[in-house]
Amino acid sequence: MSVSYQSLAPDFAVCGQLQPSDMAELAQAGFKSVIINRPDGEGGAEQPQSDAVLAAARAAGMEARYQPVVSGSVTQANVVDFAALLQELPGPVLAFCRSGGRCTKLFQSAQNLASDQSQG
Repeated sequence: MSVSYQSLAPDFAVCGQLQPSDMAELAQAGFKSVIINRPDGEGGAEQPQSDAVLAAARAAGMEARYQPVVSGSVTQANVVDFAALLQELPGPVLAFCRSGGRCTKLFQSAQNLASDQSQG
């Protein structure tokens, strides 16, 4: 597999920037959904537009969502939205941004949010 990703849970993984051409490989690897957390244009002209990645993911048979989150500025609203996507989308889910770090933070924060809600 040419796409390198890190599993954070049995049904969730993160990775860095993906290309539209990576979507079929991810579907073959068993992923059912993709979340894009990198805003369009953040990486300059080399970064593929989210629309192209979303279309390729859907063409490969996966669900796909665009939830842009600014690097270094993850908000509580971002976490709530991300947690909702994790509830909505079929797993396993792969989320990506520039390096995977933002997605990791979102996932960990969403897990904490769920834990807080179940205790409260």
